[in-house]
Amino acid sequence: MDPIKTFTAKIVALPVADIDTDQIIPARYLKTTDKAGLGDALFSDWRYDADGNPRPDFVLNRSDVQGAQILVAGNNFGCGSSREHAPWALQGYGFKAVISTHFADIFRNNSLKNGLLPVQVDQETYYQLVSLFDEDPTTQVTVDLASQTITLPGGQKVSFPIDPFAKHCLLNGVDQLGFLLAEDPSIAGYEDAHPARVNTVDV
Repeated sequence: MDPIKTFTAKIVALPVADIDTDQIIPARYLKTTDKAGLGDALFSDWRYDADGNPRPDFVLNRSDVQGAQILVAGNNFGCGSSREHAPWALQGYGFKAVISTHFADIFRNNSLKNGLLPVQVDQETYYQLVSLFDEDPTTQVTVDLASQTITLPGGQKVSFPIDPFAKHCLLNGVDQLGFLLAEDPSIAGYEDAHPARVNTVDV
């Protein structure tokens, strides 16, 4: 996966609380193990009508939000069932980060493992971001993973928490398996320097 370091991008606000994974990516799309095309199915039941036509009143269908890479979502984002397809769909649409006041644990962990950055902020910052988007849909913020901050248009910096191991993996663009494979020389060196004291092969 691509490393996440510092980037500046447009935000789009979807101020709805308790958006669950079935709303992010409906269960009918879970038959595939391929990430390709899942971005088109993101929020499918909200984005399209029964005939598959875009709903003009849904925010992601507005022309002025195209190209947004940061989603500002309501509290308890990603609740419900566990499915990696949820972060896959968000990434497939083009999102690099989601900002919320709280993330469901499984969704947050799935996101971190797949290279999507969940940014948890306080309620005041959340309301400020929603207000900024309502006033100007081209609003941009800067995300700096190394310093664990987001910078608002006026220069205000807001810090956010992240697990240290997940942060290391995101900064270096590796998943958990990639991290272990990169440590193979060190593991082999340790094994060579510490021969087995107990024979577990020949009994």
